[in-house]
Amino acid sequence: MRKRFLRLLPGFLVLLLWPLGIAAKKPRAPPGCAPWCPRNSVCINAIACRCHPGFSSWSGEIITSPVDSCDDINECEPPLAVSCGKFADCQNVDGSHYCTCSPGYGLVSGATTFRNESENTCQDVDECSSRQHRCHNSTACINTVGSYRCRCRRGWTPLPGFQDNQNTTVCEEMSFPTWTPPPGIQSQCLSGFFERVQDLRRRFTPASAQDTVQDLIQSVDELLKAPGDLETLALPDRHHTVTHLLSGLEEVLRTLAKAMPGASFTYQSPAGTELSLVIQEQGHGNVTLGQSHARMLLDWAVAAGSAGSGPAVAGILSNPNMQKLLANASLELDPERQAKLEETHESPLYGVQWRLLSAVNSVFLSNTNTTKLDPKVTFAFSHPPEKPGTRQELICAFWKGADDGGGHWATSGCWTLGSWNNSTTCQCSHLSSFAVLMAHYDVQEEDPMLAVITHVGLSLSLLCLLLAALTFLLCRAIQNTSTSLHLQLSLCLFLAHLLFLTAMDRTEIQVLCSVIAGALHYLYLASFTWMLLAGLHLFLTARNLTVVNYSSVSRFMKKLMFPVGYGVPAVIVAISAASRPDLYGTPTRCWLRSESGFIWGFLGPVCAIFSVNLAFFLMTLWILKSRLSLLNSDVSTLQNTRMLTFKATAQLFILGCTWCLGILQVGPAAHVMAYFFTIINSLQGVSIFLVYCLLSQQVREQYGKWLKRVRKTKADSETFTLSSRTMSDASRPFMI
Repeated sequence: MRKRFLRLLPGFLVLLLWPLGIAAKKPRAPPGCAPWCPRNSVCINAIACRCHPGFSSWSGEIITSPVDSCDDINECEPPLAVSCGKFADCQNVDGSHYCTCSPGYGLVSGATTFRNESENTCQDVDECSSRQHRCHNSTACINTVGSYRCRCRRGWTPLPGFQDNQNTTVCEEMSFPTWTPPPGIQSQCLSGFFERVQDLRRRFTPASAQDTVQDLIQSVDELLKAPGDLETLALPDRHHTVTHLLSGLEEVLRTLAKAMPGASFTYQSPAGTELSLVIQEQGHGNVTLGQSHARMLLDWAVAAGSAGSGPAVAGILSNPNMQKLLANASLELDPERQAKLEETHESPLYGVQWRLLSAVNSVFLSNTNTTKLDPKVTFAFSHPPEKPGTRQELICAFWKGADDGGGHWATSGCWTLGSWNNSTTCQCSHLSSFAVLMAHYDVQEEDPMLAVITHVGLSLSLLCLLLAALTFLLCRAIQNTSTSLHLQLSLCLFLAHLLFLTAMDRTEIQVLCSVIAGALHYLYLASFTWMLLAGLHLFLTARNLTVVNYSSVSRFMKKLMFPVGYGVPAVIVAISAASRPDLYGTPTRCWLRSESGFIWGFLGPVCAIFSVNLAFFLMTLWILKSRLSLLNSDVSTLQNTRMLTFKATAQLFILGCTWCLGILQVGPAAHVMAYFFTIINSLQGVSIFLVYCLLSQQVREQYGKWLKRVRKTKADSETFTLSSRTMSDASRPFMI
């Protein structure tokens, strides 16, 4: 035991003396220096220390407090923020810093660090040529500034779960897209075509993409040149087949084009079908492609889209052999075009017949989001020389697939820019299958009988309105608030009808026609406003029958009627003219155009006034019904109430039926409604004269007085003439 203790004793002595040795090695502060200087500092004197370069204390560079410390200055952060220059990063260390090139960049000298921006020579490192990349062997390395990406090789596509143009992309060989027959279509010819498609699919390899495309186009030509039992299909099934063929062909060509070896490809089949392709890795600006049937101009950014997956593709397939399958397809005009046609021909459009002039041109791009393109795509379609006849037009149309699988021609989003010789230029904001059609519009011819009725009826109305206005103005026995309303209504209608008959067709001078249209707009709106005031007055009069208070109605209407009757139409016309002055006057009539809903500057107030007058009518009838139930023997009041009821009914007939029938001129009954509208509207002045003059007892009595006065004046004139003659004969000398 003692021996073991003696062996351990040297070790214990070493442990005990080790701290003393360290203390002995610690440098002592020089004489006259502060012994408490912190780490990363140097002594200045007995009461101060200075931090080493790259360090600082809270009190600054000089330390005078034993509790202060020298901490590292981060030169890479504000307020110092040392600049290392472009493509470089600052790295802080204790008491110093250094700069390194950003990932993907390196110094020209090959060094790894530098001090500041003046020593910066960082440039892009080509990871692909230097083999510093990690791309899979199924991809190609594409160097980018500061990095790289791995893209599938031509004819390859990313494996499921991978994305192209990533550092981790893994690809597989491209396969022929799945294309099956349309469901529910029974056709041996179509089945044979899809058997050939499946055979091409089985034999397809990316290296044979060009041959596969040519064989596919020839198979489509064979089907369209001899459609066989496809022609006997019902129209919906036939158009379903067309939609399926066009969409499927676009998808297959879009896919196979990415495996083409070159940057462009053109092909013309023996049957005349043309295919033009452009395949670019990166592109910018406009690109033109096409052959004899059609040419297309588009911005390459539209073709590539935002995906950027592999080379971008733009192609156009022109097929001149689809007339048989497209026969009897419907044509849907966009609402703006249809409204313009109806305005030009001044008649509803009942249908459109069309004839296919050009090849059917299917456009496909890598970018599949082609519903709202900006900028738009421009086309030039070739076709036989055609000169449109009466009610005919060359239009650009596209094949629009329906939700049920069918399809039809449509024009929305496409505009015809012009036609020259045997070519028509179009512009579209979306992509599909396009063609040039010769459209023949079925419009109703102008009925000469309606024109005769209009002129005769309005002429008679002008006479009646003039007589009514003179009656209201000269017959003192009936002059009151109601008469003032009817007088203003008669004057406005008289001026409106007179201008309509004499100046509606004065379209030779555009400015004059616009002024006439504005005047008609104002006069007819003023007429309807006075009709509204007349309806309001009738309602207030009927309501006051229950309290026998007519004076309040008169005072209210006198203050209201002139500012409203002439002011409100003026405001509406002023707003309309200020917003769209170019929409006053059409090519054939001096009236409002229907473009951009401008016609509702007239129809809107008219419909509102009709609705309000209808409400006044119903409320008036209710009041009068209540009043009649309370009357016993007051014959005078009973007669007045019945007269008000009759006038309310007559007013609804005059104001309501006329314009309600005008709005109802749609559908199969439009022609009949046009006759009703013309007859009732043209005789509106006659109705006003009949209701408010001839059926008024006071007016008839005044007419009788005027007639007696005229007869008396005529009799006095005849008596005076006879007397003068007698005196002349008496004064003449008698001669034998």
